[in-house]
Order: sequence, then C-alpha cells, then structure tokens
Amino acid sequence: MTSRQPEDQPFDATPRSVGEWFLVMPLTRTHWLAGLTLFMAFVIESWEMMIIIFSSGAIGAEFGLTTGQIGSLIGAMFIGMIPGALLWGKLTGQLGRKQCLMWSIGLYGLFPILSAFAPNFETLWVVRFFCGIVLAGALVVTFPFFEELVPVRSRGKATVYLSAGWPLGVLAAIGITVLFMDLGWRWVLGFSTLMSLWALVIYRMVPESPYWLAEKGRTDEANAAINRLAEGRLSAASAPGASGQGTDIAFLDIFRGTALRTTLVQSVINFCFSWGYWGLASWMPTLLARRGLSAPEGLGFMALSALFMFPGYISASYLTGRFGRKKIMLLYVFVSAVAGFGFANSATLTQMYFWNFTLSFFSLGAWGVWNTWLGEIYETRHRGAGVAWGISAQRVANAVAPIAIGAILASASFLQTVSFITLFLAVTFVASLFLPETEGKALV
Repeated sequence: MTSRQPEDQPFDATPRSVGEWFLVMPLTRTHWLAGLTLFMAFVIESWEMMIIIFSSGAIGAEFGLTTGQIGSLIGAMFIGMIPGALLWGKLTGQLGRKQCLMWSIGLYGLFPILSAFAPNFETLWVVRFFCGIVLAGALVVTFPFFEELVPVRSRGKATVYLSAGWPLGVLAAIGITVLFMDLGWRWVLGFSTLMSLWALVIYRMVPESPYWLAEKGRTDEANAAINRLAEGRLSAASAPGASGQGTDIAFLDIFRGTALRTTLVQSVINFCFSWGYWGLASWMPTLLARRGLSAPEGLGFMALSALFMFPGYISASYLTGRFGRKKIMLLYVFVSAVAGFGFANSATLTQMYFWNFTLSFFSLGAWGVWNTWLGEIYETRHRGAGVAWGISAQRVANAVAPIAIGAILASASFLQTVSFITLFLAVTFVASLFLPETEGKALV
C-alpha cells in the first residue's frame, strides 16, 4: 500500500484516480452511517429468505403440500433471483448502485402483502418468484456498493461486518415467526412489507459510488461524493481523474480475456458454497425433527446457531485485515467442512450442538470474507456484472438444493444427507486456491 498522509492535513491538489483517493481517505462518520444503512439492507434480504422456511410447515399444512412442493416453494424466490440478478447486474452499471438498491428495496414491499393474500400454492409460488426477481437487486448491489464507499485500509474489516446482517435477519425472522404464528403464516409473511420503507433511509444516508460516477465520466459528481465521504478532510479543489469514458460495458465481457478465469472460478465457489450452506439451512427444521427436537426446540436450536455467527464474523473481520482474504477463507471453509461431517456423525444432542455451532461460527465467518472478496476481484467496469453472475450461481444452488435435499431425505439417513451437503464445502475450499489476494489493494 502507498504511504498515507496525516488525516488532519489537506492533501495536494494533484488530480488522482478514485482508487488513489481511497488509499488516503480517512474513515468518517459518513462511512459509518452508510455502512449501518447498507447493513440493514442486508438484514432485510436475510429476513425475507429465511421467513418462508420458518413458515413452510404452516403453509404446507394449510395447502396440503408434499415435502417436494415445500422444497419447491422455498426455492421459488431463488429461481426468481437467477434472472433477477442478471437483470440488476446490467442495471447497476447503467443506473448506478444507489438507484438500483433503492428501487429493489422499495418495490420489494409489494410482495409480502401479496403473499399474505395468496389463495393457493400456485399463486404463492408465483408471488415468491417475482419477489426474488425484485429483491435480487439488493443482493447484487449491497456489498460491491459498500466496498466502493470505504477507504482501502478499512474495506476488508468493514465489509465482513456488513455480512453480520445475515444472522440478525435470521433472528428477526425467528422472532417475527414466534410473535405472529398464532395469527397464522399470512401475518408472518405480510409483516415484511414494512421493510420497503428502508429505501427512504438509503436515499438520505448513502451517496452514489464515486467509482461508478468516474467510470461514467461524471467527474464533478464523483468529486462531490468523495468530499462528502471524507467530510472535507481531503482538498475540495482536487477532482478525481475519470477512470472510464462513460460507455456501457457488455455483460458478457466477464467471459472474455483476463476476466474469464476469474468468472469460472468464482462461479464454482458461489454454487458450491451456497449449496453447502443452504442445503443444510433450508431443511434444518426437518433434520432436527428427525433427531427428536420439537418445533419450538428446533427454533431455539437455530436461534443459538445464529448467535454463534456473530463471533464468526468478528473474528473473520479482524483476521482478514491482518492476513488477507485467501488465507482466512481457506481456513474457515476447511473448519466448516470438518464441522459439517462432525454434525452428520453426531450421536448425542450435545455433539449436535457443538458441531453445528462450530459450523455456524466458521461457515458464516467465511461467508463474510467471501462477500468481501467477490466484490474485489473484478475491475469497476466488470464489478456489477461479475457480482451479479456470482449471485446467480448462488441462487441456482439455493433453488435446486431444497428440492434435491427434499428428495434425498425421502430415502437417505441424517448422516448420508448432511455428509452429501458438506462435500460441497470441500469443493469450495479447493476452488478458493485459484483466486488472487486483494487485501490492501485499491479497487480499479
């Protein structure tokens, strides 16, 4: 990393690229407010993806669904996110990070209320599908957007903390399920409509990405965004040099030239890592029931597991800032795979708790690192499309895994099912060996 000048002194007026400004930018209150705002956006995403799982038993009972149909319903939102991620990946390069995030969160609020009034399984499935298309925008934008707002030296730690919105969303979904389930699953799903109001907070608290503005040739706006983030602690007279010519980059460019290898490797990681996590999470209530836990005990088990995710994120945030993305990702995924096989072979409830809590700690810590790493391995002109493609690969796994695991559960044991899911974590470990380290490097 280049040397930094003291934060309390103005910098010279020599034009710099956006990345060079972020090498010397101090961390300010504006960064914290933007981070908290985007953190809550990720909480909303997590909440909505988990709430259908916690409601699936009641929905299945009302509509008389088979396990296969329940798996299909859980997967409907993720099927919608596949084309949704590709659509938003294109739009985020055209409309900007902020506009796409606001539209995604704002429009999302229509679908929980439509879900609450669904008269049958088929209607609910379609509503969840379109909910996935709309909410995919938030998934595509949130992490790369945040990485384009924070100083280089804080980027890794800060972005891993952003990932901690996932367990908070899980806990919120559990809490809402417990609070409203006596009123019925329609109340549980419909309550989420209120979350769309968060789009107004995004409008007020988060500036547009200076990287995107400069890439589009909007230099004055990029300069204003940088000065807003730095709160006047950089020279206001110094404008960043534009890094692009304002042209749109074809989505398929991530499959050409030097970007192709990165795209292939991250596709494998996104699919396998997501399968390894979601295949287990989507059927955890059923798997726990097979081991003798009641529904309330199962929710308690999952709530405690979510609590163990927080120290996983905190430790990963600290360590990735010291040792980089690659080493910590490899370590945490390896331990996650070991814990997954340990959970599969658990003979007692105590062993189940130990291994699943270990899995929660390390797998979600690894997700925090990966959410950060994925947004750093592409140039700005490819970042939106690259992350969108990665999210699509995740959503393919999210859509297929509940259906596939539901079919496997019909004939396989707890040991066989969990072991099969965990094999995908092993593949994730191997694929992670082939990506470059990005800690301490300016985005380009």
